[in-house]
Amino acid sequence: MKKKKMLFVYNPKAGKERIKSNLLDIIDIFSRAGYEVTVHPTQESGDATKAVKNRENIYDIVTCSGGDGTLDEVVNGMWQSKKRIPIGYVPAGSTNDFAMSLGIPSEMHASAEALVSGKEYACDIGVMNDEIFVYIAAFGLFTDVSYLTKQDIKNVLGHMAYIIEGARRISEIRSYHVKVTTDDQVIEDDFIFGMVTNSISVGGFKDITGKHIGLDDGVFEVTLVKMPDNMLDMSNLLAAFLNRDINTDLMYCFKTSHISFESRENIAWTRDGEYGGDHKFVEIKNENKALNIMVPDKK
Repeated sequence: MKKKKMLFVYNPKAGKERIKSNLLDIIDIFSRAGYEVTVHPTQESGDATKAVKNRENIYDIVTCSGGDGTLDEVVNGMWQSKKRIPIGYVPAGSTNDFAMSLGIPSEMHASAEALVSGKEYACDIGVMNDEIFVYIAAFGLFTDVSYLTKQDIKNVLGHMAYIIEGARRISEIRSYHVKVTTDDQVIEDDFIFGMVTNSISVGGFKDITGKHIGLDDGVFEVTLVKMPDNMLDMSNLLAAFLNRDINTDLMYCFKTSHISFESRENIAWTRDGEYGGDHKFVEIKNENKALNIMVPDKK
């Protein structure tokens, strides 16, 4: 029986360097499932995208292990490649929001086993100014924490590193005047935060994007948070946001497949927890069921 070929791309620095103590066992799981595995450890930012985009046309599946940023790079590489094949994901990051949304186990051996015994699932992805994101594009309040927090601090503290860094910078909160346009409405206001998501979990907080989320329904969940009048309102706003207690005086929440953001100044964006550039104009489109990813087969 001819073995299937797998390209396995992993980030050795992700999530307290968890992969180092699990690598051989994971490869063994893949091998026992009938895969001939080619291993590629990433060396720098963008390396996973290049490895997947420029891969030989011999593989049946591309599997990655790392955080959501590593998955984002692999999906971008697949999007740019001539031949698109299924993607497998063994999460090893600090939060792993998208894996949680897909029901992929957080324990690495369990996720590897679920991958080889799982099924393909076609889910949506986003295109932000011609760049792909898997589950979130965002601006404003603390969105730069994930990519400005040093990797060695993340490795020691894990998810708590994000909370500590965010709390340290609470006094730096500012607003951005943004015009937001969808196919059926125009909103113009001062916002401290905005996110376009296709995920059940963001930043490790489950249900923060709302209830009844469909990852393959062709629409994003959009959350826009307005600038409150004072710090007491700010405290109440943050609590309401984390509990998804929608206050229409302070938040806009809706679904859309197409949205644009216009501002007079450059605004820093994040895509899947990584720096997404400074922009005065951002257009985001939903690519319905464009990503084939392996998920557990829950029969």
